[in-house]
Amino acid sequence: MPLDVSELPLVGGHPALDLVNTLERGGNSPPHDFLTDSSALLSWSLRVGIIRDAEVDQVDRAWRDEPAAAHAGLAAVRDIREALHLVLLAVVTDADGDAAGDPVAARAALVGLHERWSGAAARARLVLDSSRVRLAYGTVPAMLVPDRIAEAVFDIVLTAELTRVHRCPVREGGCGWLFLDQSRNGSRRWCRMADCGNVVKARRLTERRRAARSSPS
Repeated sequence: MPLDVSELPLVGGHPALDLVNTLERGGNSPPHDFLTDSSALLSWSLRVGIIRDAEVDQVDRAWRDEPAAAHAGLAAVRDIREALHLVLLAVVTDADGDAAGDPVAARAALVGLHERWSGAAARARLVLDSSRVRLAYGTVPAMLVPDRIAEAVFDIVLTAELTRVHRCPVREGGCGWLFLDQSRNGSRRWCRMADCGNVVKARRLTERRRAARSSPS
């Protein structure tokens, strides 16, 4: 049975990467979407820090009063997720150093992401915090979640060193989730060593022992 969104490991190192990982694409089975509905999206957004506790009721109330807005918000987030995935696949290399994505599709996806961010920025406002002015996203409760997610995506594509974004190696038995490698020498290989890393290591050990038993003395 698939994990619930509240149990989904947060391995990305950035909310935008954790968003991409909410759609499980690896393996031979059909993709599994952890963002099953607007309630799951709201729960996940709180977990990753996209929204604060005090904002949950605002969003929930707005979505209950206008169900169409809830559906639109979920659809917007899913669109952002897919576009970011296409962009990152064009940058991320697999364990063999081969690019996994299509640069043409990535450029089209960037146009879509820019449109989403432009809409979010249009709804944002400038606020004064002590000694600095910042752009506060999410001023419209019904669009708060997709606007904050657009902000997070804008942050990672413009400020992160994208060569540090890796994919848990599917060919070697990994899950295909994306993560930001923040290790000093950029050597992180697995989404989590406790998950995919150890599973693959255990399987390889079993294979070596089986091969040793079956080889002639």
